[in-house]
Amino acid sequence: MAADEQMAKSKLTVHVLMICLGNICRSPTAHGVVEKYIHDRGLSEYIKVDSAGTGDWHIGEPPDSRSQEAAARRGYDLSRQRARQVEAIDFHRFDYVLAMDTTNLRDLQRLCPEEFQLNLSLFLNFGSSHYESVPDPYYSGTQGFELVLDLVEEASNNLLDHIVRHYELPADH
Repeated sequence: MAADEQMAKSKLTVHVLMICLGNICRSPTAHGVVEKYIHDRGLSEYIKVDSAGTGDWHIGEPPDSRSQEAAARRGYDLSRQRARQVEAIDFHRFDYVLAMDTTNLRDLQRLCPEEFQLNLSLFLNFGSSHYESVPDPYYSGTQGFELVLDLVEEASNNLLDHIVRHYELPADH
């Protein structure tokens, strides 16, 4: 690889957007987990993560307290996040737009310009469980929030491994 190509790759920033319905449970959890893994792996200058919802019901609100509590028990801080709704500009800004479930993926596919459709996928495409979608824990008990974390942690590691390989980023510092 030429020196100027390596320099260009070293200045690259990959942007990842996590999407669920209200942006208060699943996508903020994925955002928080990926953000911590990025930090722990020394990739903060190369990868940025955010989250949003397809709906507008919770704009400006913090993540659901049950999501925050479950995440905190595993060392993730979601407290600074605030719900927002996905915007048209997001399809231009983000290299990966990852839906937590098939309904949100279909909604994103309808909103997304044709040239950015390949950036859309299900988050759990990076997982290895039998789940296609991250189940919405909103109406479940503690076990639902723990399952979300289990699925998100595994898929997050695989996502970061994929990005590191694909963009030839430094593996670990």
